[in-house]
Amino acid sequence: MASAVPATGRELSNPPLDGITNLRFSNHSDHLLVSSWDKSVRLYDASANVLRGEFMHAGPVLDCCFHDDSSGFSVAADNTVRRLVFSSNKEDILGRHDAPVRCVEYSYAAGQLITGSWDKTLKCWDPRGASGQERTLVGTYPQAERVYSLSLVGHRLVVATAGRHVNIYDLRNMSQPEQRRESSLKYQTRCVHCYPNGTGYALSSVEGRVAMEFFDLSEASQAKKYAFKCHRKSEAGRDIVYPVNAIAFHPIYGTFATGGCDGYVNVWDGNNKKRLYQYSKYPTSVAALSFSRDGRLLAVASSYTFEDGPKSQEQDAIFVRSVNEIEVKPKPKVYPNPPA
Repeated sequence: MASAVPATGRELSNPPLDGITNLRFSNHSDHLLVSSWDKSVRLYDASANVLRGEFMHAGPVLDCCFHDDSSGFSVAADNTVRRLVFSSNKEDILGRHDAPVRCVEYSYAAGQLITGSWDKTLKCWDPRGASGQERTLVGTYPQAERVYSLSLVGHRLVVATAGRHVNIYDLRNMSQPEQRRESSLKYQTRCVHCYPNGTGYALSSVEGRVAMEFFDLSEASQAKKYAFKCHRKSEAGRDIVYPVNAIAFHPIYGTFATGGCDGYVNVWDGNNKKRLYQYSKYPTSVAALSFSRDGRLLAVASSYTFEDGPKSQEQDAIFVRSVNEIEVKPKPKVYPNPPA
């Protein structure tokens, strides 16, 4: 008889050997792409628990994403943007920034790759161009500060930078942001993620909070925005507050999971302002999260993010857990019976 799966989920074999910077499920299968400080990008079949491919870079890899099931992209601290071809285990350099490249997103709507760097620019690339930067670079867009996080929904792009700036672009007209905002949270932004329905975005900070924001600037829409505290605990009368590193939306229900440096993953119903579930504690900080395309699996990167400086730490690990509907499905609102 198969042994019971632990509460944290099934641990993938052959994990990265250093901090995990991101992990992402494919839009077409249960393949999982993982980037790490150990200079690698790894491709797993998460259902079968098999390492399908590995790409080594010249510097720590800070982010990765899929193009389709046969190729993906990665960005690294050696300033490069790379295309990875899984079948042949080949890679080529699409282009470069002038400083480490922090994040990468592929837009299916625009057929473009978007990268954000600590050189305070955003770049758009056409990966169909032949190798050679001049033919692949579509445009360079200066930002007020270093880029920390990007998220896409349809033609909308949200860019979060140092200094708590948030720029919202329409990919069809990148000449200037559609909106320039400041984060409504007082502390440094850690992660931004657009709502799957395209109406806004969730933004998390290093100070145990998440803000729920809306694109529409009408008074009615802006009245719906709010922020909430999470990933914190009280000890001896003191509040201990943890960074919120990761946000992942469930593709079916629109509820979302957050992962923090407290080692917990919480699931939230943003519309009803309720926590739906808290998973068992992971061995160390939750560095990244991703739901599979059908929402049946949740990948969790348990990986110390050095929020307390160098110290002895747990081994970096990737857990894949089966998601129960009860953990992610919004509960219907119960209205009291009107008085007779």
